[in-house]
Amino acid sequence: MNALKVSVTTPYGMIFDGEADYVALPGAEGEFGVMSGHSDMLALLKTGVIELNHNKSKELVAINWGYAKVQGNQVDILIDRAILIDKNSSQMSKAMENAKKLLEEASSDKIAFSSVVSKIDSITKG
Repeated sequence: MNALKVSVTTPYGMIFDGEADYVALPGAEGEFGVMSGHSDMLALLKTGVIELNHNKSKELVAINWGYAKVQGNQVDILIDRAILIDKNSSQMSKAMENAKKLLEEASSDKIAFSSVVSKIDSITKG
């Protein structure tokens, strides 16, 4: 299977630029996944977490909102504000704190916020 070329960009610069086997995105109409060979599309993203899966590892990006363009084996994600949560970083606890703050500020829906934070916690501890 071909890897996807994925870029995650904010107005302040690039958050992620690399390859992934699978990307899960928090679409405005519900979470959806993208793999190699996915149909071309443009999607509005809501507050949540982007999951980048590659070689059995996961990287997480907490976002407030944005857009995703899928074209061929390329996924371009434009985000208003984002925090990369790297499990291998010595700064992971600070990133988790910043991500939770971003998500809480971006959504007044406490149930959705709790669900996203629970997802982040389970993935980073797993």
